Amino acid sequence: MARAPLLQLSDISLSFGGDPVFADLSVVVQPGDRVALVGRNGSGKSTLLKVVAGLVEPDRGTRVVPPGTSVGYMEQDPDMAGFATLGDFAAAALPPGEAWRIEAAAEGLKLDLDRAVGTASGGERRRAALARLLAQAPDLMLLDEPTNHLDIAAIGWLERTLADTRAAFVLISHDRAFLTALTRATLWIDRGQVRRQERGFADFEAWRDKTWEEEDLARHKLDRKIREEARWAVEGISARRKRNMGRVRALQDLRGERAAMIRRQGTAAMALEEGQKSGRKVIVARGLTKTYDDAPIVTGFDLTVMRGDRVAFVGPNGVGKTTLIKMLLGDVDPDSGTVTHGTNLAVAVFDQARAQLSPEASLWDNLTTDPSMRVSGRSDQVMVRGTPRHVVGYLKDFLFDEAQARAPVRSLSGGEKARLLLARLMARDSNLLVLDEPTNDLDIETLDLLQDILGEYDGTVLLVSHDRDFIDRVATTTVAMEGDGRAVLYAGGWSDYRAQRQSDEPKAKSAPQAPVKKQERPKGKAASPAGLSFTERHRLEELPAIIDRLAAEIGKLETLLADPDLFSREPVKFRKATEALADRQHRLSAAEEEWLTLAEKAEG
Repeated sequence: MARAPLLQLSDISLSFGGDPVFADLSVVVQPGDRVALVGRNGSGKSTLLKVVAGLVEPDRGTRVVPPGTSVGYMEQDPDMAGFATLGDFAAAALPPGEAWRIEAAAEGLKLDLDRAVGTASGGERRRAALARLLAQAPDLMLLDEPTNHLDIAAIGWLERTLADTRAAFVLISHDRAFLTALTRATLWIDRGQVRRQERGFADFEAWRDKTWEEEDLARHKLDRKIREEARWAVEGISARRKRNMGRVRALQDLRGERAAMIRRQGTAAMALEEGQKSGRKVIVARGLTKTYDDAPIVTGFDLTVMRGDRVAFVGPNGVGKTTLIKMLLGDVDPDSGTVTHGTNLAVAVFDQARAQLSPEASLWDNLTTDPSMRVSGRSDQVMVRGTPRHVVGYLKDFLFDEAQARAPVRSLSGGEKARLLLARLMARDSNLLVLDEPTNDLDIETLDLLQDILGEYDGTVLLVSHDRDFIDRVATTTVAMEGDGRAVLYAGGWSDYRAQRQSDEPKAKSAPQAPVKKQERPKGKAASPAGLSFTERHRLEELPAIIDRLAAEIGKLETLLADPDLFSREPVKFRKATEALADRQHRLSAAEEEWLTLAEKAEG
């Protein structure tokens, strides 16, 4: 016998006094549902989740939850008034003797339950709200951006926890990997309508694109029919004294139908331009060591960043990723070691704390008071990559309307603040781009566009992110900061790092298993080191990882160059990739020769 739905919305309409957010909306959530709730920033995802939770009353329609069904909602900005600590807030709804549930969630989310509410950051408050929801274990969980402010390890823990739960959940997130791993159905909010597909997020983009393609075809057919009917209405006058008024009325109906079609919101008109080229070597760091409060950030860290590299920094929150980048930029001095910058560096920084934005000032003022964007003598224009633009026109490029231009920044959503910061960033020429958590709050379409822009950017990128999919799409090198001062370089993005890390873990000192010059590399430890000096032994142990890294880079470059249109479409990228491939192949051959020589010497 079919089970009753956990929740049902019928004919919901909501307007907040202006244009309708939803009209005649119906949603059903069944037991066991694992639903991705997707849509553009500002489409109403969070509002719909609050309607589902019963926190927002619609103008019309009904919400039905069967008796005995519990619904839990994770608040993005929880009200903690009256609670001394985050733990007090998280445990408030639990019965006596169930505190262990909070402790288990706090451990996975890396939440300090003793943190005073008054000193807690926004991210800590959100983690407390998430811990509270998970500990309550309701029949239906409503999760609004639960991965924001979580590091990759905590995201992995949450992913495993939700995968194992028996509860149903509706999930808003812009983390592709997270959504793909967890969801089995998709609710898509698009221009006030909600469509449902009984497949998870992995199939969403193909479904969306097909829907839009069918919509464009229907619009094209309707436009053609309107033109034909309009031609008959005009030309028929000379042939008939009395027109067929039924066809005239039909033409008016067709025009009304066409006017009712809601135009899709476009994508932000973002662009990055490299200014003067930097030197070939952008940053050279040697022997960097830094300690804060007796906790090592890095110890003896070496890194060479070449022009065009995309370097991702990953690791737990608080491990020192931002501090390391500031050392590489020269903003923070290391305890020891050196950082050398190449020539002609022009740096642009995307700050995760949004500290570059003044919350009380308007969007207009945030642009026109920026010294790098100010146009002398004009308060209505900004300088965008050397060209004056009207403030409102430039804001429209980033999907802000004219009414928002004079609104304070504090009224914006997280995604809108991120877009405004990108508007400031992209107004200037740069050749070294630093992106510290750029993916938080951005919708999937804007993330796609940002990824494409970075792919075409000729400059160099340093990236801090917990978005595994975004790292995979962008990074050519990953610096894994593992704590206790360890920072290890891996070729490729997140998936490449994990694959190399897992292959290294059980055989930390094993030689690589791939054949070299038709000889099998010895297994187990790197042979008896009796005939090697200390330096040679160390080199023999590190060469396998170097060989694996070079092989992975060669694979990526060969895949890129396999595109037959690359040369004609992007000749600069083709040339750079060709040069890089030849360089990596030469270095791989030399590394393999060196490994073979040392291995034979070690065997005596």
